[in-house]
Amino acid sequence: MSREVAIVAFAQTDHTRRTDELSEVEMVMPVLHEVLRQTGLKTSDIGFTCSGSSDYLAGRAFSFTMALDGVGAWPPISESHVEMDGAWALYEAWVKLLTGEADTALVYSYGKSSPGSVRDVLTRQLDPYYVAPLWPDSVALAALQARALIDAGDTDEPALARIAARSRQDAAANPHAQLPGARPQGEHVVAPLRTGDCPPIGDGAAAVILAAGDRARELCARPAWITGMDHRIEAHSLGVRDLTDSPSTRLAAERAGAFERPVDTAELHAPFTSQEVVLRKALGLGDDVRVNPSGGALAANPVMAAGLIRIGEAAARIHRGTSDRALAHATSGPCLQQNLVAVLEGDSHE
Repeated sequence: MSREVAIVAFAQTDHTRRTDELSEVEMVMPVLHEVLRQTGLKTSDIGFTCSGSSDYLAGRAFSFTMALDGVGAWPPISESHVEMDGAWALYEAWVKLLTGEADTALVYSYGKSSPGSVRDVLTRQLDPYYVAPLWPDSVALAALQARALIDAGDTDEPALARIAARSRQDAAANPHAQLPGARPQGEHVVAPLRTGDCPPIGDGAAAVILAAGDRARELCARPAWITGMDHRIEAHSLGVRDLTDSPSTRLAAERAGAFERPVDTAELHAPFTSQEVVLRKALGLGDDVRVNPSGGALAANPVMAAGLIRIGEAAARIHRGTSDRALAHATSGPCLQQNLVAVLEGDSHE
């Protein structure tokens, strides 16, 4: 690539089931202030700002313009928005820095699922002619995928329970997690998925700052360099897909350079335990790779921010020196329909 671009700061909220007392602006402002504090930058130092959110969650058109109040009314900024998880906003900002049009970028995303039924809202992602009128919700579709995996011999319910237990046990060390520590699997929500196999519903926000070249080295002791990033999408119709595999994830990882040499950490955006099975297979991850040390989306899954958090968590491990080469994944749509993969690397410890 023509320029080196790195994540130099990451912040997220403490994720909770409800934030009735907070507006989107009040939820976003603390994480924006925190990433600016980490780098010592002011709003006027940011060359480009990009956000990710969903008007469907907010229940009003162009709701993201209100969240811009959290960035500040002055000075004027170069700004963009994607109706996607913040991971795709980060992709846009990354491309902006690669072109040389900016040296720094602020990326943030947020989601408040508590005001309504997120399972009903997510049905609006489906094919509007044949599938959406049937109102299959996200859990029911994930259960179809889990059943396909079990029927194919790729997993079983005890194996899924172990994924849930490991993820939430790892989340015990994450102060931002909504569901830290061991939890019972509970009853079937939609068979074969039990309560423990499903993500929590909650509110949250996250932000990162990107910087290019020497500017990144000035702002962070150990920048998380984005050595590759790519995103791909599956067919819209669920009926023409093999739900036990994710070729779009595999292709995105290949194009991002993930298979060039091993990674030591993988932050996977797998809201359901069964989806970790699919992603591990598509990415060829062995037991030597630390998967979701933060607890992943099973510990906190703020819609429209969970994917950006996966990238931020991977970057934070590089900042701390606990990872040298990490893979971060984000997804959108039913049954892992659209997938983004980023590869992050730190400078050598020498």
